[in-house]
Amino acid sequence: MQGVTSLEKKFDHHYAKKHSEHIKSVINKRIPLSDEWSSEKLNLNANSNRGRSYEDFTIVAKHYPADALPDNITLERDLRDILTAYRQISPLYLQVKKEIIGEVTDTAAYIAPLPVRSLPNPFILLAGISGTGKSRFVREQAIATGGVSLDNYCLVSVRPDWHEPSDLLGYISRLSGTVSYVATDTLRFIVAAWKALVDNGIAVDGKNGRSTATGTQAMLKTAAPYWLCLDEMNLAPVEQYFADYLSVIETRRWQWNGNDFAYSCDALLKSGQLQELDAPEQLRSRLGLAHAEYEDLWQHFLDSGISIPFNLLVAGTVNMDETTHGFSRKVIDRALTLDFGEFFPNDFDCFFQGGFTHEALGYPTLSDARDVSHFGAADPDGKATIEFAKRVNAPFVGTPFELAYRTLNELLLAVACQQPQNAVELQAVWDDVLMQKVLPRIDGDAEKLRQTFDSDSLLSELHSVLATQLVDIWASDVARSTRPDFYRSEVAIACRTQQKLAWMQRRLNDTGFTSFWP
Repeated sequence: MQGVTSLEKKFDHHYAKKHSEHIKSVINKRIPLSDEWSSEKLNLNANSNRGRSYEDFTIVAKHYPADALPDNITLERDLRDILTAYRQISPLYLQVKKEIIGEVTDTAAYIAPLPVRSLPNPFILLAGISGTGKSRFVREQAIATGGVSLDNYCLVSVRPDWHEPSDLLGYISRLSGTVSYVATDTLRFIVAAWKALVDNGIAVDGKNGRSTATGTQAMLKTAAPYWLCLDEMNLAPVEQYFADYLSVIETRRWQWNGNDFAYSCDALLKSGQLQELDAPEQLRSRLGLAHAEYEDLWQHFLDSGISIPFNLLVAGTVNMDETTHGFSRKVIDRALTLDFGEFFPNDFDCFFQGGFTHEALGYPTLSDARDVSHFGAADPDGKATIEFAKRVNAPFVGTPFELAYRTLNELLLAVACQQPQNAVELQAVWDDVLMQKVLPRIDGDAEKLRQTFDSDSLLSELHSVLATQLVDIWASDVARSTRPDFYRSEVAIACRTQQKLAWMQRRLNDTGFTSFWP
């Protein structure tokens, strides 16, 4: 057991629990006990906060059934094992706890920093060649925003035979003669994200197949992002197995009243599917909701279904080759695409240095740019951004690449997230959104892209527009660093769109076809 009181006096319960998890993980790597001892969460059937803290903070335990107590020889052996462990662990425990409680000011290794960059969209595509570290990036983000326990991380390997949402979210089975639900790791992880919100004091309610989560801005500071990584996402047709998520993500709605928020979203898994189960308690247990403190959450799921929690971030890793499927504009329009090689380039010279150098990313806390009161000093009312979107869209009018309200909304949300203070920062935000939302939609042959000569095409028209709209970061030398990087700390980079457009134009000239995808 580890002490509860001193940690909870220093921190609130949420952060004290994170510290205790770190202590537990360090000690369990060195504890010299047999497999008879369990490091799983202790169940004391506690109904108080202090009792639940004892359950959470236990390092290791062994269960003796009350009706089958061991003999004295076994008890003595176990006591000696524990005493031996204490002698070896005590110095380590005291050192780690000393650092956490405050005699060492740098606690970054023990408490996850708060997210510093809220994303405008909770669905991310990480595109790039194989082996660049896309999946590892998602894992490192989970550690940076949730801690070393990785409770907020789930890796799901997409299979080529997935063709419907049940492959991802589970399905109703009647094979045994009863109606039961076969739950997946993905569904359990979505429920775990909801549980984390409840643990942070966020209230959950809802009706008519729609969930509502309410709380305060302070609560969001301790509600860690939950990262779901869909590895090799396009091995199967995304539009098929991911259809339910792609539809429901459009129903998310944030509303703010001062420091109070209300988030709502339609259900991914309908309440009717849960209500027709013969033994719903079995599913409740499989979803990790058996504890009494989640009674209200389970009842909410039965009444309103299971929606997308606002702290869930879905990151799909993508390779474009002959073994994978392409993306429709339906998927691209709903995603935030990151060309991984452009946003997080491999630096062979830093291979052995290690460490997490990227900005920690957080979930959105806005869904509609019309609710934003201030977009930053560089564009306080958002009008400059709207004018930029109109100029960019002009060459696309009448083509399949024409932009709609969704793109404008996410462009404005991106500006609101970054709060640019000057023209260079504002244009850097525009540059990133062009790479994330606009260029990924462009593909086709010379005819589709209206090419007449090497220097005359839809791409060249866009180039001319951007040379004036991004004038402060558009350089005669496309490799010259002119703008800040919002995804890596204290890094200056070249205009991303300028380099990508040049690459896409060369590809069109050389092969008669071009695409954003590497």
